Amino acid sequence: MDFKPFIERYENELINQVIPFWEEHCVDKEFGGYFTSLDRDGSVYDTEKYMWMQWRIVYMFATFYMSPYRKEKWLDIAKQGYDFLTTHGKSEDGTYYFALNRAGEATMAPSNIFSECFAAMGAAALYKATGEEKYKIEANSAMKKYIARMSNPKGRWEKAMPAKAKRLSHGHFMMLANLGVVMKDALGTEEYDQDCKRAIDTVLSKFWNEEYQVLFENVNPDGSFDLNSCEGRFVNPGHGLESMWFVMNYAEQHNDPEMIAKAAKIVRALLEFGTDKTYGGIYYFMDVLHKPHLELQWDMKLWWPHNEAILATLFAYRLTKDQYFLDKFLEIDKWAWEHFKDPEYPEWFAYLNRRGEPTHTLKGGKWKTMFHLPRCLFVALQQMRKM
Repeated sequence: MDFKPFIERYENELINQVIPFWEEHCVDKEFGGYFTSLDRDGSVYDTEKYMWMQWRIVYMFATFYMSPYRKEKWLDIAKQGYDFLTTHGKSEDGTYYFALNRAGEATMAPSNIFSECFAAMGAAALYKATGEEKYKIEANSAMKKYIARMSNPKGRWEKAMPAKAKRLSHGHFMMLANLGVVMKDALGTEEYDQDCKRAIDTVLSKFWNEEYQVLFENVNPDGSFDLNSCEGRFVNPGHGLESMWFVMNYAEQHNDPEMIAKAAKIVRALLEFGTDKTYGGIYYFMDVLHKPHLELQWDMKLWWPHNEAILATLFAYRLTKDQYFLDKFLEIDKWAWEHFKDPEYPEWFAYLNRRGEPTHTLKGGKWKTMFHLPRCLFVALQQMRKM
């Protein structure tokens, strides 16, 4: 397999299309932080600043500053975002709000621990890029808050009543698995090694179901599965694929071929379960028993599961040499680039209907920012060059 044409295409998309789009349009030069609600042409259609999206931009610009494509202004963009977020983004107990208005006033309570997750990633990347101690302190603070909140993620902002079933969330553990690797690389610390290993073991042992050959999103605290509720039957193929390349990345670093084999097996199972055999692409949400899904957008095709599928198949192919994963990479790559890439403006569409037709023109919003696509292009380039 000659990856040279793919490398050229991915590199051109990253360096000449995606990064310049965000570099030009996302920076709020008046108040600080970033605009993430960007329309097809990069124009701002809303000024709300969602913490996940903000910190992800810090992380990506700091990461690209450390890459072979390095530009000094990328570090400046990351730093000003960090300053805005640490100045305005924290509640009285030190947790991060979910959203701020343009000026930095809190608009949504700190009810989601992924604000801490991405704060830890962004601050850690800045520490690695600069060596400045303040970034390390903030990364450790956010990381510890993330871990501490996992048992009660919403805290006093929880709306559920005591009678609601308690669940373990796959997302919380998969992100901890990735965070552990990021923190070790950026901060040079082994402090979170056990947390990282525990998270990976939990994903592989509790969320994977051998009988149904899927990775569940929600399981009971004892690791049992609830097939009598929509929440219990919920499968998110994109999440599972993202989780598995995190696991393979960790397993390769720890020379664990058994873990690589299991992760690759899960990737294959999720692709078989989550691929739309009629129109192509990967479903957004699924029910393990194919019962009605409560989410009306369940059969839509979103950009990020396809980004994660590209990475999962590349990792799996490189580490196992199984032709199946190369074939799936070629299939997903073709479908994603044909349907998500905007033929007129930079960056990719985010939301397609089941047939693969865009339903929204936006390039960024409450859930899409400079993260999944540029990370996919960047990490895919690394994987392809290794082959």
